[in-house]
Amino acid sequence: MSDRAMQEPTLLLLAALAAEPKHGYALIQEVDTISAGRVRLRVGTLYSALDRLQREGLIRVEREEVVDGRARKVYALADQGHDALAAETRRLRALLAAVEQSARPRERASKAVSPRPRGALA
Repeated sequence: MSDRAMQEPTLLLLAALAAEPKHGYALIQEVDTISAGRVRLRVGTLYSALDRLQREGLIRVEREEVVDGRARKVYALADQGHDALAAETRRLRALLAAVEQSARPRERASKAVSPRPRGALA
């Protein structure tokens, strides 16, 4: 993984695998849940992303199983995937803290009302 920010679907896939291994359809559902429906992965996109993440060493095939006569792979985070997810989480927290700090209203110098000097015209 590079030092660049992780793309949102990648982050969501890694997060979806953080708790336990999952097969493709379960990953689609979990990404939908985590993103509150904002990110909906299509099957072709999902498997392209899974192939890429596997080549990058972020995920691995935990096992292959046959369900209703169909083979399916169950994916898990690799150690490097856990590290990448933790690093991206730290990066996002630091970014959020910087944004929140910047967005806070600046402390404004209180405008002290000084009494008028004697003899000053109103």
